[in-house]
Amino acid sequence: WEEPDGLHDLLETLRANRPETNVRRVRYAYFVAEEAHQGQSRDSGEPYIHHPLEVAKILVDLGMDEDTIVAALLHDTLEDCPHVIAELVEGVTKLKFKPMAETSPRQRAAVERDKAAESLRKMLLAMAKDIRVMVIKLADRLHNMRTLDGLAPARKTRIATETMDVYAPLAARLGIWQIKW
Repeated sequence: WEEPDGLHDLLETLRANRPETNVRRVRYAYFVAEEAHQGQSRDSGEPYIHHPLEVAKILVDLGMDEDTIVAALLHDTLEDCPHVIAELVEGVTKLKFKPMAETSPRQRAAVERDKAAESLRKMLLAMAKDIRVMVIKLADRLHNMRTLDGLAPARKTRIATETMDVYAPLAARLGIWQIKW
């Protein structure tokens, strides 16, 4: 197994910015994620492993800790991993939104209000347990926003609107301006 360039860059940044980081642990998390996503690709056609790697890079740039970086690499998998990382990954995984079915405008408005309230409730519960869950989710959303090109226009609009209405204000409230902007 050869270390991919993206992982090499991530590890070099970690070594420079956080010399106490257990690089072998981060490398192993990448390996587990790579195995879990073997043969999967994103809507853009790129290998799926590129997404968790980019999320981890965003978090490294924010100066997040080793557990958060490991959880970012594993955020779309729930493989065997230490308890604290499993909780972070599980917290991020639970912060998904369900697409709304075709309804009347009045029903749609009511569903949107309920959905927004439920999303906020989930985020607040996740943040109360460990704020890093929300930071990982924000980095995940940022990378998803950067890679919208391969999606259908309606899906792009839905994701962008949700980002502007929910995630950008939350990033601002948390003072994570690099993600908000």
